[in-house]
Amino acid sequence: MKIKTLVAMLVLSAGATTAIAQDASNCNSNSSISHEAVRAGNFKDAYTPWKAVLENCPTLRFYTFTDGYKILKGLMAQIKDKNNPEYKKYFDELMNTHDLRIKYTDEFLAKGTKVSSADEALGIKAVDYIALAPKIDVNQAYQWLSQSVNAVKAESAAATIFYFLQMSLDKLKADPSHKEQFIQDYLAASEYADAAIAAETSEAKKKNLQGIKDNLVALFVNSGTADCESLQGIYGPKVEANQTDLEYLKKVIDIMKMMKCTESEAYQQAAYYSYKIEPTAEAATGCAYQAFKKGDIDGAVKFFDEAVNLETDNVAKAEKAYAAAAVLASAKKLSQARAYCQKAIGFNENYGAPYILIANLYAMSPNWSDENALNKCTYFAVIDKLQRAKQVDPSVAEEANKLIGRYSGHTPQAKDLFMLGYKQGDRITIGGWIGETTTIR
Repeated sequence: MKIKTLVAMLVLSAGATTAIAQDASNCNSNSSISHEAVRAGNFKDAYTPWKAVLENCPTLRFYTFTDGYKILKGLMAQIKDKNNPEYKKYFDELMNTHDLRIKYTDEFLAKGTKVSSADEALGIKAVDYIALAPKIDVNQAYQWLSQSVNAVKAESAAATIFYFLQMSLDKLKADPSHKEQFIQDYLAASEYADAAIAAETSEAKKKNLQGIKDNLVALFVNSGTADCESLQGIYGPKVEANQTDLEYLKKVIDIMKMMKCTESEAYQQAAYYSYKIEPTAEAATGCAYQAFKKGDIDGAVKFFDEAVNLETDNVAKAEKAYAAAAVLASAKKLSQARAYCQKAIGFNENYGAPYILIANLYAMSPNWSDENALNKCTYFAVIDKLQRAKQVDPSVAEEANKLIGRYSGHTPQAKDLFMLGYKQGDRITIGGWIGETTTIR
């Protein structure tokens, strides 16, 4: 009895081994057949053996999935009507293929196969869904893309980043309450695109990424959320409701600053509440703008001073020192304003704006002598600063040239200076608070 049982077990075992070997053989055979058919562009003949591999041995080779995408998209392309039942069948199979590819990601990675992460694959699925679905569920597409992009970040495919913001905009069109999230999505997408551009070494790919970034900006600008009034409407009430939430306040500060809405109440209040919790350079800057808006010049300068001290980046220090100079200039505190311009230049010697402001300060105060011709020599000093501005900072050249053209008309005539004992090429010191030496032209 025992011998019969043993023999029976051996027979069954041999049969099972043969069946397993046959299955493996069929998988390899079907995989080769379908793969060759795909390479030849023959998607119809590739479909059945590929389907058998996907159902019976999906992790045999990774190209089962990449081939599957080509096969199903190729077959769908031959059907013009997206509502055709056969098209819908292939579309559902495409989504299922994406799902299986995501499901088996860890298994492929464990075998040493170089594949993208499940989150990145989800983004690829979403892009195919948007392009090929008979009817798009915007909320579903947005959910997939949001999960993918915010996990993969700068390593996301360019199309994934773009469609993430596009779907967010489509949600906004259907639901105005999505406005704040749309702005956050724009900031995130822009950050990831910028990081991808900075990391890319291929000029062609960098150009493509820059095109995507330009499209993101266009989506945002055309969304109706990009003006300061809209941002104030969104964040004004929420700043008050979140005045103890430092993370939220910092987001508001960053958004309003990026959109150049530093005169908005929401920005200034967010900065004030943020400053009370944790004094930072940006929070102090916001408090400075708030003080200036209230007419408190000394208070504004005090906060700008603190912002400069808290800031670690010299370029940013220069911008804050320059802002203090502009505040002082508005109050006609000319000598103090120049001192802050000089501070700004000390932090960033290639910063043209402070030179332009000094030029304008000099032009505001040209009268230091009883001789009108000597007073007009002040404009030589003005032009010196404008020339220096465009020399160190080409980005301000257009503005500097316009001012040079304007102020050149105020310089003295040679005959008037000759009567005072001066000629072209002579050096002259401008009196009063200016106290600078310039050359007569």
